[in-house]
Amino acid sequence: MHDQDMEHFDYVIIGAGSAGCVLANRLSEDAGVSVCVLEAGPVDWNPYIHIPAGFIKTFTNASINWLYESEPSEWTGGRRIQVPRGKTLGGSSSINGHIYTRGNRMDYDTWAQRGNHGWGFADVLPYFRRAEMRIGEGDDTFRGRDGPLAVTDIDWSHPLTEAFIEGAQTIGIPRNPDYNGERQEGITYSQRTILNGRRMSTARAYLHPARKRPNLRVITKAHSTGLVLDGKRVTGVRYAKGGPGGKAMEVRANKEVILSGGVINSPQLLQLSGIGAADVLQPLGIEVRHALGGVGENLRDHYAPRFTARVKNIDSINQRVRGLRLAGEVAKWVFTRKGILSLSPTLVYCFWRSTPEIANSDLQLTFTPASYKEGVQNQLDDFPGMTIASWQQRPESSGYVRARSADPFDKPIIQPNYLAEESDRRVLLAAMKLARRLLQTEPLRPYYDFETFPGKDVQTDDELMDAAKARGTTTFHPMGTCRMGPATDPTAVVDDQLRVHGMEGLRVVDASVMPMMPSANLNAATIMIAEKAADIIRGRTPLEPTILTGL
Repeated sequence: MHDQDMEHFDYVIIGAGSAGCVLANRLSEDAGVSVCVLEAGPVDWNPYIHIPAGFIKTFTNASINWLYESEPSEWTGGRRIQVPRGKTLGGSSSINGHIYTRGNRMDYDTWAQRGNHGWGFADVLPYFRRAEMRIGEGDDTFRGRDGPLAVTDIDWSHPLTEAFIEGAQTIGIPRNPDYNGERQEGITYSQRTILNGRRMSTARAYLHPARKRPNLRVITKAHSTGLVLDGKRVTGVRYAKGGPGGKAMEVRANKEVILSGGVINSPQLLQLSGIGAADVLQPLGIEVRHALGGVGENLRDHYAPRFTARVKNIDSINQRVRGLRLAGEVAKWVFTRKGILSLSPTLVYCFWRSTPEIANSDLQLTFTPASYKEGVQNQLDDFPGMTIASWQQRPESSGYVRARSADPFDKPIIQPNYLAEESDRRVLLAAMKLARRLLQTEPLRPYYDFETFPGKDVQTDDELMDAAKARGTTTFHPMGTCRMGPATDPTAVVDDQLRVHGMEGLRVVDASVMPMMPSANLNAATIMIAEKAADIIRGRTPLEPTILTGL
């Protein structure tokens, strides 16, 4: 293909996900630059994307979900675990559980302490605020009011949720009205990216408002197959229009290629392009263009067993999604944008400590007045039920993502190595015991019938860990496979400007650059990273760090 036949842009962004949509908007604000976004999936027209409860349908929809799965491992009992990733405009923000959780101050201060200048909490807080349109309670020192991303409170309640929160308070867990404010610790209703009963993806918040600009082009169904390299400089991207068997195309970048494919696809594309560890690439027949050992390493994720209980004396969401009651809920959503179809799958969040001696919470628990068959989030039980999930906030166990072959359409190898570290198992065990205790508090007693999983006969530590091994699953928070860190860190892939070490014209901007796991769901932090990256790429002065006192 001759260079004169190719399209040229200043910036080419690979992936229109949580980060890519933010970058497309912010970079195209400069009328003098041209921006192209390549997205492997289709336009976000699928109605299940926009109905919050449609989360369950997007979970298994191959047209908008990569439908990856992990490799078997010891602590999953030899099971493969689903790894859903969004494949449409908005990426995983178009199929996720809508939850908005930033993490706590310590998370980002740890990033900075690892040698990532400008990524401490005081530095990143202004970018969280710039992104956010907080509708509801919150201290404006911490919360944004004028950003594009709407963050709202749940406008629906159930006696089970109130009883659960009251029960937590009886055992010493305080109610915290804003876990995205000064303190994370405590229990409250979840905050979510839902506005007027519809999902607020980054496509809705950032990309669609920007698409009217003449300097922004979005190409969907464009599966990136490799980076174009000129020595150590990346000059463009090869892609197949329409997927496997589609027309081979190229697009060139005058300034930079920005890889925002996500935690799975970003390292895979680097590896397919010859950027990675030689012992990974050479057996696949991929020429090593730039040896970089950290590519695809440091994969971490939250692993959660879910306790379920049968409910008595009241119904749960399980009964409201069948027959005439479901028809009524559909009508309610159509005409009022309210009801159970407007809900996120998790209604209550709790952040607490595995032991009183530690300074910060290390456990995260969620509650919903619904239960799922086989303990997974895609099919509700036939009887009334409730569920509490629990996980360690900052896991030490790490794994990897590796190209399976030189074929860009071959799904990569994903191995999170869940619970490989003893410290993770110890903290998770404490979380499971707390989950069981929370289900049996006095305020829940009128509604608690019996535990359906793991069941009353499972009592010892070994039995509980066997239950976690048998039915635990991901909470869909993978990160870290293109880790940010100084060049002296052998595991680092990008520097604190998100430039790939040893390369020119190439950055990575997505959750893969996170050096350590935040104490949170990851969508909020990914959007923050992209907001900050946009200023870095544009050469703008960073937003003034927030001066925080008394913390």
